[in-house]
Amino acid sequence: MAQRGDRIMLAHGGGGILMKELISFIVDKLGSNGAAPLQDSAVFDAPGARLAFTTDSFVVDPLFFPGGDIGHLAVCGTVNDLAVCGAEPVSLSLAFIIEEGLPFQTLERIIESIARVTREVGMAVVTGDTKVVEKGKADRLFINTAGIGLVRQGIELSSAAAGPGDAVIVNGTIGDHGLAILSRREGLDFGSDLVSDTAPLSRIILPLLEKTGGIKAMRDATRGGLAAVLNEIASDSGVCIRLKEESIPVREAVRRGCELMGYEPLHIANEGKFVAIVEGEKAEEAVSLMREHDLGRDAAIIGWVDEGPAGHVILKTLLGGERVVDVPYGDLLPRIC
Repeated sequence: MAQRGDRIMLAHGGGGILMKELISFIVDKLGSNGAAPLQDSAVFDAPGARLAFTTDSFVVDPLFFPGGDIGHLAVCGTVNDLAVCGAEPVSLSLAFIIEEGLPFQTLERIIESIARVTREVGMAVVTGDTKVVEKGKADRLFINTAGIGLVRQGIELSSAAAGPGDAVIVNGTIGDHGLAILSRREGLDFGSDLVSDTAPLSRIILPLLEKTGGIKAMRDATRGGLAAVLNEIASDSGVCIRLKEESIPVREAVRRGCELMGYEPLHIANEGKFVAIVEGEKAEEAVSLMREHDLGRDAAIIGWVDEGPAGHVILKTLLGGERVVDVPYGDLLPRIC
């Protein structure tokens, strides 16, 4: 672990190198097995079933943003962590930490949003908790969730499973969520009505896993963006991932916003995008199936897996050169999810 200060910084929650160091610190202190790759959900056997279990907390600012709100985001984020491990979402735990003074109307809107998306994916809220803290002790509302899903028989997905010749696929345009949050938070106009891509990915992932084989890994490209999850896959699998910039779908408004703010689209958080590592001969079939779904209209093969240099992600630029795609160090956009 790199040298750290004596206090936690906001950047430790941003999905980059500092967050990875913080997680490693926690895992080491717990005495957990640090050898196994850390996935979006824990997958384990139970009597008569194979289960996936995940937990998450949501602290997004603002609570309402173009394309969603903290409630919709909380359910979708939990569903997506289960789905990329091949699990059908079944049960949800829901806990609120509410700051004194939050309008009941605000809470009502958020709960109604939660109810709509849980009905959409067939997931039941089975338990929860509510705490109210003094004014100034929280920022209006934080939500904690835990989700349980059923992993379908024969599905084995792991970020350690990528191998040379595999294709790298994304189900659509990247950076929409992060730039939508930024535009609302800072009052910026990037010349287009940007909306978050927040969506329950089980709707596209589960049919995809049913209809095509050769899918070896999936990751939810949230904090740290595409760069973070691809670097994790490259490291866990001991391979090199090579990307083609011209093949990566990015909306023009997102590209302009990133240029204006000095951001890298590959580092921006998404909430309705996943990366799939697919056997090369199955890649075109997978993309065709994705494009039949509303959550995969802009699906694309964006690169491939190579032998080396192991643990690296390398981008072939529009100008024909190559550069290494690093994990962001800290927090580009705090309070994004």
